[in-house]
Amino acid sequence: MLRKIKDRTRARHNISVAEVEFQDLRQRAVLGFAAVSHNESDLQRLFNTLRNEVEGILPGGILDWQEEVLA
Repeated sequence: MLRKIKDRTRARHNISVAEVEFQDLRQRAVLGFAAVSHNESDLQRLFNTLRNEVEGILPGGILDWQEEVLA
C-alpha cells in the first residue's frame, strides 16, 4: 500500500516522496512530501490534493498531517 501511495503521487505530481520514519515497522509509516513553487497558494492546493489522494488509497489511514512552507 505504501509503495502505491509513493508511486502514484510521484507520477501525478512533480514532487519528492520519502518514507521518513518507522521503516522497520509494517503497520506504521511516516511519509514526507516535498515540492517547490514560487506561489504558496499553489503549494496549499497541491498538499490538499495529495491528502485527498492518500485518503482515497487508504481511507482512514492518515493519523496526522503536518504542512510546513519555507520561504
